[in-house]
Amino acid sequence: MRSSYSLHIFLLASIVSISAWSGMHPHDRLTWYLEVMPVFIGLLVLCFTYQRFRLTDLAYQLIWLHAVVLLVGGHYTYAEMPLFNWLRDTYTLDRNYYDRLGHFFQGFVPAIIAREILLRNSPLNKGKWLIFIVICICLAISAFYELIEWRVAVASGEAAVAFLATQGDVWDTQWDMFLALTGAITSLLVMSRWHDRQLEVFLHKKP
Repeated sequence: MRSSYSLHIFLLASIVSISAWSGMHPHDRLTWYLEVMPVFIGLLVLCFTYQRFRLTDLAYQLIWLHAVVLLVGGHYTYAEMPLFNWLRDTYTLDRNYYDRLGHFFQGFVPAIIAREILLRNSPLNKGKWLIFIVICICLAISAFYELIEWRVAVASGEAAVAFLATQGDVWDTQWDMFLALTGAITSLLVMSRWHDRQLEVFLHKKP
């Protein structure tokens, strides 16, 4: 477990460093607070539960990756991420697609976290019901986030434009939830066997 502990320390230290960079002169300070708040809340939860309910290395690595996506989006805003601006201009795309990537990860990463929690703390076994419930959880998370965006937009008006990142698309909310659904399904298809192997090793070596 020593190698896992070293990995976790590295992930924590690097995400703190990236958070510091993200908060330095962001494109829009209000948007930064709104976008990175889930990272800080998640970090606190993971730190407080580390000894009582430690996750697999795969789960922590995916959480780290999702946090980086949020921190980069918070720094530039999702509509102005430079690499995706370049892709938009180079390939004559209709928008900056970084927010689409963010919502894909909003399904991809929670799918593995929900799968791990359910397998370790519920009567559910691997199978169709586990897949169905994990996908439902991911869709619920996506819908809840869209409700938060709605309330923020109502409360702050024009100040929430960068947070919403609709870029003029009237179907942006539906696209966001569809991409979260796609991310969850993709995660379960691609990562489940790897996750199963890590769970098996982790549960046998758990101190």
